[in-house]
Amino acid sequence: MELQLSTPGLLFSAITLLMLAYTNRFLAMANLIRGLHERYLENSGQENVLIGQIKNLRKRLYMIRNMQIFGVLSFLLCVICMFLLYQEFITAANWVFMGSMLCLLISLAISLMELQISNHALNLELLDMEDVLNRQGGGSLDQFFTKKD
Repeated sequence: MELQLSTPGLLFSAITLLMLAYTNRFLAMANLIRGLHERYLENSGQENVLIGQIKNLRKRLYMIRNMQIFGVLSFLLCVICMFLLYQEFITAANWVFMGSMLCLLISLAISLMELQISNHALNLELLDMEDVLNRQGGGSLDQFFTKKD
């Protein structure tokens, strides 16, 4: 298969949308951390829960940073590939395009792992709320939010 100039160009829109999604995740994470910081300052009695959340957020923040780094590398290698194709360095362009695809694959794999961690953290929050409701005799969250006649 011969690599054409339009092939890496097709990745531009995909990679930029991916980077936008990563940036949105980063901004959401920043808001979570700021809120957690306020909670920490207000409630000094919940150190164990807050420390666990802080460790989780630190790990996720590191992963999001790596997702962004590999996404940017993929984008940069795409641009270099297009330049090499324009200069008719076909073999080099093929290798650089392969590197771009590899960086994109790594970025997506890290994103998948971060989603798993995020989902687990949200489930822990739900379990914590259910425990509070059970202690108050309110049942589960599903019963709490179900409309009563």
